[in-house]
Amino acid sequence: MDTKRTIAKELLKIEAVFLRPDEPFTWASGIKSPIYCDNRLTLTAPETRTVVEESMAKVIKENYPDCQVLMGTSTAGIAHAAITGHIMGLPMGYVRGSAKDHGRTNQIEGRLEPGQKVVVVEDLISTAGSVLETVEALRNAGAEVLGIVSIFTYGMKKGIDRMAEKNIRNISLSDLDTLVDVAVEEGYIHPEDKARLLKFRDDPSDESWMK
Repeated sequence: MDTKRTIAKELLKIEAVFLRPDEPFTWASGIKSPIYCDNRLTLTAPETRTVVEESMAKVIKENYPDCQVLMGTSTAGIAHAAITGHIMGLPMGYVRGSAKDHGRTNQIEGRLEPGQKVVVVEDLISTAGSVLETVEALRNAGAEVLGIVSIFTYGMKKGIDRMAEKNIRNISLSDLDTLVDVAVEEGYIHPEDKARLLKFRDDPSDESWMK
């Protein structure tokens, strides 16, 4: 079984992903969504956590072999960067949403030398706004950002376009297309719901998928 399907199965099993096309969630932006993803739940599910972190380490080794430091996004990426860094024997740190207003006023926590090759660790990619702020902070500090590794992506066009504009690569362990296929096969959703979920992904502002 490939990694994308394995991770999708694990996320569904521990209810880190909820699929409710008939009872949509409301995001902070006000958008109605048939899916809610909470990858923090992987941290409290040891078997799933092991699969996720070992898969993340494998992806980094295969795709970013020159990586010298892992940097987690604040706050969701921190634990995953720490665990994966431990597996790989690599240093890790994290990037705050903004610099502290006290002490050393750091935005980047942990030692980072100019020119070091960094991989950013994120849990979820939607429109990619927050992870790109992390990339920008690291680049401004002189790091060479090799790319991003994330647990899950919705595959939204806005996020894909933003990352392309910033010339940054993301590799996700799983994605919405794979997860929806697995969810249909295992009876989490009805086959006719697949098209509705993918229609939401293609244009979250268009609520016609709800009809």
